Amino acid sequence: MKIYNTMSRTKEEFVPVDENEVKIYACGPTVYNFIHIGNARPLCIFDTLRRYMEYRGMNVKFVQNFTDIDDKIIKRANEEGKDYKEISETYIKEFWTDAKGLNVKEASVHPKATENIDEIIDIISSLVDKGYAYNVDGDVYFRTLNFNEYGKLSHQPIEDLESGARIAVGEKKENPLDFALWKSAKPGEPYWESPWGKGRPGWHIECSAMNRRYLGKTIDIHCGGQDLIFPHHENEIAQSECANGCTFSKYWMHNGYINVDNVKMSKSLGNFKTVREISEVYGYEAIRYLLISSHYRSPINYSIDIIKQCQSALNRLYTCRESLDFAIKNAEKVQSDDDEKLIDMLSKRRDQFIEAMDDDLNTADGIAAVFELAKDINTKILDNDVSKSVCEYAAKLFDELCDVLGILYNRKETSLESEIEELIEKRNEARKNKDWALADKIRDDLKAQGIILKDTPNGVTWSKN
Repeated sequence: MKIYNTMSRTKEEFVPVDENEVKIYACGPTVYNFIHIGNARPLCIFDTLRRYMEYRGMNVKFVQNFTDIDDKIIKRANEEGKDYKEISETYIKEFWTDAKGLNVKEASVHPKATENIDEIIDIISSLVDKGYAYNVDGDVYFRTLNFNEYGKLSHQPIEDLESGARIAVGEKKENPLDFALWKSAKPGEPYWESPWGKGRPGWHIECSAMNRRYLGKTIDIHCGGQDLIFPHHENEIAQSECANGCTFSKYWMHNGYINVDNVKMSKSLGNFKTVREISEVYGYEAIRYLLISSHYRSPINYSIDIIKQCQSALNRLYTCRESLDFAIKNAEKVQSDDDEKLIDMLSKRRDQFIEAMDDDLNTADGIAAVFELAKDINTKILDNDVSKSVCEYAAKLFDELCDVLGILYNRKETSLESEIEELIEKRNEARKNKDWALADKIRDDLKAQGIILKDTPNGVTWSKN
């Protein structure tokens, strides 16, 4: 498998640090609000990465954090007259509603920043002792210029970064590029005891601490949205490598931005879309499909027309799969002489899928392989009198590939509702009696209810429009 490494800006062959376990860290949400589709894209993309690696036989340890103490959380708590913990726990719960709706698997560990204060203090203390950090009146800053490789992930010269940096009012940094590791507590703010007084961790240090605690000093893949490259991931590298004395992450993966109606999504523009509000109209599965339908490094566009197209694409796949169930149930032959040839034809779609996904997680081409498989099933299997064993193989392969992508998870075992079954039987009887008018009327009545009939060699199948 090849992965585009943001650090080297090239596709590299993926070789894990430890052949027995792949260690992946994905930056999770700051829990002060519902997640938006920008948050959901890395959630679905890197869930698919994990699924694919497990599908290929790798043992994956996947860690995704919750930032449950932050300026935004404190601000929200103050606005609502609540404790910060009440806000964070509320939105962690809402996160799980959306994550499960999107069919995102639980991480191996979902650590919280507030559960790792001791580890955070330990790393900061190490940085202070080594001269990489300094304390100013209870605020501890990382001394950026002491790390010679600062800027290596974002590929920006230190001079350019310095020219764009500034010191905010109230900050006492030695250099504008220096960033906070520990923040002294303001009146009324939550705090923890530390060697530098009462305070709380900065944003960047928490991920370094949780990486080291749950995955070790060097991990395989660190991933997140493109917006995290600088300063968040750049700062993580600096503090982790200075504290630990070794490479922080071997590979870096970043997904592209999301536009809404061809304009970059932004709260200030009022085009900010939460997963919850979209799901209430179009369902969660169409959102997941949209987020993995393009290559993860490419920008994608959300619009009502596009999300409806995603629904239609999923419906085509559902119809194919339900038709397979019907064919399996009604197949008259258990095996036939053509089985080996047909199975070989279908298995080529697995090869096509793997080739796509091995090429830097190309989910767009992976989905294309699934639709090619669906086309093969519709034209070579469902439209012909094939054996039950071939139909079962096709269903197994179809489910296998869709599961890697995390789609078609709302499929339930279908059974004809008694009323529809009765109408289909009446239509069959009418056709036997050559009562074409009645047969057509039954078909039209069902169509008016959104039920589409399809005559096949194995009988009549139906699907919801």
